[in-house]
Amino acid sequence: MKTITLRRVVVTGIGAISNLGPTATATWAAMKAGKSGISPLRSFPQNEDWTVRFAGEIHDFDPSHVVDGREQKRIDRVALFAMVAAHEAVQDSGLDLKNAADPYRNGTIIGSGIGGVLTMEEGHTKLLQTGPRRVSPFVVPRLMVNAAPGNVSIQFNLRGPSTAVASACASSGHAMGIAMQAIQRGDCDVMVAGGAEAAITPLTLSAFASMKALSTRNDDPTRASRPFDKDRDGFVLSEGSAIVVLEELEHAKKRGARIYAELAGYGATGDAFHIAAPDEQGSGAYKAMETALRDAELSVSDVGYINAHGTSTPLGDKAEVGAVKRLFGDHAYKVAMSSTKSMTGHALGAAGGIETIPTIMAIHEGVLAPTINLDNADEGFDLNFVPNVAQEARVNVALNNTFGFGGHNVSLVFKRFVG
Repeated sequence: MKTITLRRVVVTGIGAISNLGPTATATWAAMKAGKSGISPLRSFPQNEDWTVRFAGEIHDFDPSHVVDGREQKRIDRVALFAMVAAHEAVQDSGLDLKNAADPYRNGTIIGSGIGGVLTMEEGHTKLLQTGPRRVSPFVVPRLMVNAAPGNVSIQFNLRGPSTAVASACASSGHAMGIAMQAIQRGDCDVMVAGGAEAAITPLTLSAFASMKALSTRNDDPTRASRPFDKDRDGFVLSEGSAIVVLEELEHAKKRGARIYAELAGYGATGDAFHIAAPDEQGSGAYKAMETALRDAELSVSDVGYINAHGTSTPLGDKAEVGAVKRLFGDHAYKVAMSSTKSMTGHALGAAGGIETIPTIMAIHEGVLAPTINLDNADEGFDLNFVPNVAQEARVNVALNNTFGFGGHNVSLVFKRFVG
């Protein structure tokens, strides 16, 4: 039997665009300050028929520093988000991927729960209003879920593994986990991975509202996303992208790269329970975390911080807290666990990527991003959820949880790099 020695994977670049800021640096600064990125909707008109009139929109988006104006018209907002985040991440890493000696050693995996839904809605409206002959030939390359990694691969001449992941809100987590495995087994040396979403559209917002999944706190949007709070009433739809550069350790060390953290474990499970509701016992979440820690060859006692999926939904938060308590036992009360969705809202397939930033920075900077709007923790929610104000702590191991419709669960383990 062939024995494979798995290679170590480190994070050497981070990029993002979110409703908290146009870069990863700005997003992280806002998270540390406990700022909210939720505001009344601007992207399309609404009237009293709309039960939800706010979201986590990115305002005044201008990708011109990455994509020129003419080319922007051929690319959906979701892929533009990914390209902007990837641009920052690659610059941050110091890699010259466009001129790599062997571009087949570099690849990309980017997740999105919905893809180019804005293009789909606009294309359908055009079809109904003007007929089939007036539908743009760019509709298909704009709306497809793999448009984000496709455009990013062209952007940086990434000719190695290149694919998309669509597993609802777990998409980013799957993307980064699969990218890690590709490097571990030697398929490539560098992977540009993460997620992107641009789904604040009339159809998507109204559909989630019809499911009763969204908060309806129209009179106070900045306080609408309130994970773990007894008054939470649903999640807040948001958008954005976050990308990390994952690199094989020796490849990074050879060029003297700055290393944020090591990506050491990946656990993925399925609830096999309900297409839109979580397993009430949190069994899939429990197993994903357990598997990720086993993959990293670590125990629960090593973990200092968990960036929770924490969507601010009654069932979802309860299932995740229950899973953490069950897996961690008494150590659960020594672990800090916060939900940065309290600030960003829920960016669906991009959420796991955006939440990788505070997960990594908990290790890199020793600062834990808060769960804002946590005024009265729900019954039985007695862990350290880092309420309202950031905390300082030395963290050696951190988990990033992402769970999605369809029963998809992902947990990633990051740890402090030790050479």
